[in-house]
Amino acid sequence: MLAIDNLVKTFAADKKSRKQSKAAKANGDEAEPTRVFAVDDVSFEVQQGEMFTLLGPSGCGKTTTLRSIAGLEKPDSGKISVDRRVLFDAATGKSTVNVPANERGLGMVFQSYAIWPHMTVFDNVGFPLQVRKRSQRPAKAEIAERVERVLDVMELGHLAGRQATKLSGGQQQRLALARALVTQPPLLLLDEPLSNLDAKLRESLRFELKRLQRELGITSIYVTHDQVEALALSSHIAVMRLGKVVQLGKPREIYTNPNSRFVAEFIGTSNFITGTVAGHDGDCVTVDTTEGRLRVRSAIALPVGDEAIVSIRPEAVEIGLEGSGGTVPNEWTGEVVNRAFLGDSVDHVVKVGKVEVRNRSNPDVSVAPGTTVHLRMDPDKLSLVPVE
Repeated sequence: MLAIDNLVKTFAADKKSRKQSKAAKANGDEAEPTRVFAVDDVSFEVQQGEMFTLLGPSGCGKTTTLRSIAGLEKPDSGKISVDRRVLFDAATGKSTVNVPANERGLGMVFQSYAIWPHMTVFDNVGFPLQVRKRSQRPAKAEIAERVERVLDVMELGHLAGRQATKLSGGQQQRLALARALVTQPPLLLLDEPLSNLDAKLRESLRFELKRLQRELGITSIYVTHDQVEALALSSHIAVMRLGKVVQLGKPREIYTNPNSRFVAEFIGTSNFITGTVAGHDGDCVTVDTTEGRLRVRSAIALPVGDEAIVSIRPEAVEIGLEGSGGTVPNEWTGEVVNRAFLGDSVDHVVKVGKVEVRNRSNPDVSVAPGTTVHLRMDPDKLSLVPVE
């Protein structure tokens, strides 16, 4: 449906970088680049009906990628196509294809919503249809029908005559979404549309957005830095860092099998235990650490003797007052040094030798600091990541 091939976008370096470049040249060192990569050779495909999320910290290139798809940024090179229609192509030896943003026919919801304050809800939604070229503009009756239909889907039909500025934050968000959907776009682009809402409303609208996306079968690109939002909404996630896609996969796959320490740290919370690969038994890897051996089931084939990091999610750590006597793998003994009640769970920090391991349990499990406990970590729930 959407295909991105080798997309590159650079921007001129800021004043500080230019000064560093001049200083480097004066000292005979390798000069700093005068341009910086916002998007660095990014490629991915999105299938029909998917909710595809670009996830990463600020400055990773996710919004620039989205704006390039929308036609709001002109990439340096690469190719963008939707339903086999080429929207941008800077292939060598050919004249650059760059379809203007207003001719791409895509829907977009901005972080700020960008609704027109002087218009009613009905007029806001109908505006994209009313400003089309005369040859492409639907009849007034059809515009009214489409606007009413999409307002009903967004549960805003009873507010059609209200001024847009008199809506709540959640209603304004749904209004912006309705305006994007009324044109029946082949692709919907969403740039952190929930970031301006309070936590409770954001959670509520997250489920609403997922329901609408599934019911309407909309193919969507969603940009966010919120890991929970990405995990809850997405069919697939592309984790970005420094302009590159560092891991692409389904939400559960990325969460349970991160391919780097960066991904493991950015997606949720992890314990990181450094050790050395001691052996292999099929897909089970033995890692020697300062506090004992860990067995990890991993598809990553690191050679014996290589340094590695074992990533352990807090919910993969079981805590108990009695040990198994060595009958189960990955059992460590330590002392609880801290605990925190989080409402739907309790976190314990357990000191094992020189390392601290974080456990997350259901709220019925609460062990007081100073208590000796036994930690058990299922090899199937641990991940092995290379040292970067």
